[in-house]
Amino acid sequence: MIKFKIGSLTRRTLMGLFTAAAVSSLPQLAAAQESVIKIGAPLALTGGLAEEGHKQAEAYKLWLTRINEAGGIDVGGEKYKIELVTYDYQTDGNRAQQLAETLITRDKVDFMTAPFGSGHTKIVAGVAERYGVPIVAVASSEPVHDQGYTNLFGTLSPSLGLITSMLNHFKEVKPDLKSIAIVGRDDVFPKIMADVMEGAAPDAGIEVVYKSLFPVGSLDHSSAVTSIKSAEPDWIFVTGYTQDLVLFRQQMADLGVEAPIVTMITGPAYKEFTDNLGDLAEGVTSATWWHHSTPYQGDDVFRTPRAFYDAVQAMNGEDADYVYASSAAALIALTKAIEIAGSTDRDAVREALRTMEVNTFFGPIDFRENGMNAARDLPVIQVQGGEIKVVNPVDIRTADMVLLGE
Repeated sequence: MIKFKIGSLTRRTLMGLFTAAAVSSLPQLAAAQESVIKIGAPLALTGGLAEEGHKQAEAYKLWLTRINEAGGIDVGGEKYKIELVTYDYQTDGNRAQQLAETLITRDKVDFMTAPFGSGHTKIVAGVAERYGVPIVAVASSEPVHDQGYTNLFGTLSPSLGLITSMLNHFKEVKPDLKSIAIVGRDDVFPKIMADVMEGAAPDAGIEVVYKSLFPVGSLDHSSAVTSIKSAEPDWIFVTGYTQDLVLFRQQMADLGVEAPIVTMITGPAYKEFTDNLGDLAEGVTSATWWHHSTPYQGDDVFRTPRAFYDAVQAMNGEDADYVYASSAAALIALTKAIEIAGSTDRDAVREALRTMEVNTFFGPIDFRENGMNAARDLPVIQVQGGEIKVVNPVDIRTADMVLLGE
């Protein structure tokens, strides 16, 4: 059962959400006779993170339909259906905070999932912590999790794993890799990625020849691009969200800036990146938390990465990326914990989240002391021939990495 609290939504959003509600809602009389667990989910369905918010909503809908059609989840021998209560927080941090309060105090949700992205996760998690509500997030930034919160858990492995995977592999592919230029959006996750790379690159023997941050909403990157051109780095590393990265790559082309390695975190993980850039996306590398070619086997309604990918394709024709997958995994982790606890008691579920080790289509979920998922070898990807290829690790590699200009 889905209850959508609609603020300012696009026509596409309205149609999608009403369809979801029609598919998964049950008659009111039947619902009243069922045991129901209410999960609150603030989503950015409009505004700057709307693309990611829609992916979360679609992943939730897909999982929710399957779990409720199977009769719900087992809680101490009794079947419980899941009700998802969702508001559009319009990519506004203040509104996210207000709506998190509303979900807990007025809608009386039992548990929560967090919005996409570290910045808004941090805001909503603060509200959940104040009320003692376990919340499962899609956020990989250590500072979000290192606040001493006992209720915050996240399906993504630490961001450092993305950096480590790329440094190790790129040095193998280009042993003479000596210099890097780093640019990042001045926002929680992109800034952390830029800062981590700035600290890690010298340890790998790579000199940082340029580093800058750009404000949220920047449309002109010419100054940074010109400076990078003068520095002539072997590796250009840019972090931001999809719209930032598309714009930066276009301005690189306009000013004739090239390098053997161009990385955009996490641009190529999104179909929107390659669709918007066309040939300019060719050869761009990135790293991601999940790819459908990974060989995971899970005890959930999807079982395998490929099965989840195919389910998303059948639902909306889209390519499932890590946002889709980690969002569905958040609900899987939360409901697995409820099943393990055999109760909807928040203290019992929190303890189950803290101690459980489960296998899912998304990969292993084993929350560390600070609530982050345990680190693992993360896929490095590259756009080749308009398609996303996995170039590392070797056990899931679908193509060898290509250096630009060769």
